[in-house]
Amino acid sequence: MKFRSRRPDDIDINLTSLIDVVLLLLIFFMVSTRFVEQSKIDLTLPAASLEAPAQLPMVVEVSINRQAQCYVAGRALVDARVDTIRRALLDASASLKDPVVVISADRETDFQRVVDVMDAARQANLTRVTFPLKVREPE
Repeated sequence: MKFRSRRPDDIDINLTSLIDVVLLLLIFFMVSTRFVEQSKIDLTLPAASLEAPAQLPMVVEVSINRQAQCYVAGRALVDARVDTIRRALLDASASLKDPVVVISADRETDFQRVVDVMDAARQANLTRVTFPLKVREPE
């Protein structure tokens, strides 16, 4: 008596339904994704040079320490809200003609504080904002 040898049928994995599901998920995520435009500050950064300026401009110095406390023209502010900084900048620059706002921040300062000061300067119509440079000595 001869038995038939049983060999397994070729197993085919049907990928069509898997591709359909992946394509539908891709379309779903593409349609449901919202793109939010980040607010940004338009800056034109000057080139740094080691030459001393011919004439020193009128300066309003804003300092931000490690604890995010703000000082405008050497006076400590009650809080670091944008409106408070704006009022302090307006007071400090009232007697100056075309003042330059110099922002000095500690290395460990949260960068949002620096952005708040820049925003307050913009709201106070102080368009000349700069940062001090620390020149490293050649090794």
